Amino acid sequence: MIGWIRKVLALACVCMCVLLLADMSIGIFDQPWSKLHRLSTTEANETGSANSLFYIGDTYASDDEVSQTSCSNGIRARVSQTEFESAFLKDVPVLQWYKHLSKNEHERLRKYPGAHGWRGVSFLDLVDTLSALNTSANRVMFDDWNQRSEGSSCIRCAVIGNGGILHGSKKGQEIDQHHYVFRVNGAVIAGHEEDVGSRTSFYTFSTNTLRNSMRGYARAGFRGPPQSEETRYVFIPDQGRDYTILRAVASRTQMMTGPEKNKMPPAYFGKTATAMKFKIYHPDFIRYIRNRFLRSRLLKGRFREWYRPTTGAVMLMAAMHTCDQVDAYGFITPDYKNYSDHYYDKGFRPLRFYANHDMRLELKLWQQLHQAGLINLYMRK
Repeated sequence: MIGWIRKVLALACVCMCVLLLADMSIGIFDQPWSKLHRLSTTEANETGSANSLFYIGDTYASDDEVSQTSCSNGIRARVSQTEFESAFLKDVPVLQWYKHLSKNEHERLRKYPGAHGWRGVSFLDLVDTLSALNTSANRVMFDDWNQRSEGSSCIRCAVIGNGGILHGSKKGQEIDQHHYVFRVNGAVIAGHEEDVGSRTSFYTFSTNTLRNSMRGYARAGFRGPPQSEETRYVFIPDQGRDYTILRAVASRTQMMTGPEKNKMPPAYFGKTATAMKFKIYHPDFIRYIRNRFLRSRLLKGRFREWYRPTTGAVMLMAAMHTCDQVDAYGFITPDYKNYSDHYYDKGFRPLRFYANHDMRLELKLWQQLHQAGLINLYMRK
């Protein structure tokens, strides 16, 4: 009897410890981001919460070249009047280029995996890649703004997701009238111009999402990234190989490592695409979006390193940090069940949710940003 009681007490003790640890974990990830931001990595080590806080990594580089205008009523001017004032960093680097490379920065960022850092990317690979992105066009999003502004002091952007809500919307002409048009992944345009427009200023993708789009949406007419004189290509570096692929594409040279060694990268971007056509998101920016705007409960799970904002979310948030006005079309809305997954679907297909993204959290964020007046989200009445 005594032995049985001891076993029960031991089991109870273990359960209490597990619950305590769970509460500690929930406390770290569910507290307001501003409280988390006040804890530096050093402080985290001293408080015993190092692993979780270190993974979040809510410290970032700064960049004085993010904003290209002095728009008096742009997003940067309005954000201070909203609930997002303390979350929004006006100087977080959206793009990375050669200026951001140093041994110290490599040491700092190699601790973060995937698109959130430089883990698995050697310093020499970074030197090779970012050396190819050292022109004035690689440093800023709108490298042709001086020629395109036509006296405007504010940059107006249309950001196009691929959601079925755009089918039959007849928003194409409105979209094309913006200064810049952002598109993502399987952006099928031919045959859908009346709904989604015809221009593409920026095409955002990772090498994986591009390949998946070319396989998955070939029947819908997607043959590869849009190509035009104005089109720029913005990489999301999901893995180390993305840097070597970008170097080869931007410099039009052979791959130096990996399964494609000694091969030329596919001409997805056209024969005339020079290094000036390519840009790459800074890992600090993607981690900042994850930490401050889309910090999902998935980060508490065992597969937290898989999680990142969707490619479309990164694109929309990048526009919100560089444009003065953002009109978003084709993104998830509360009535998403009424629409097919994509505007170009031949028949109705329900929206698919993936384990490495949190679409419901993104839905909530788009609504909050719309209500705060920081973006104008297209919704059916």
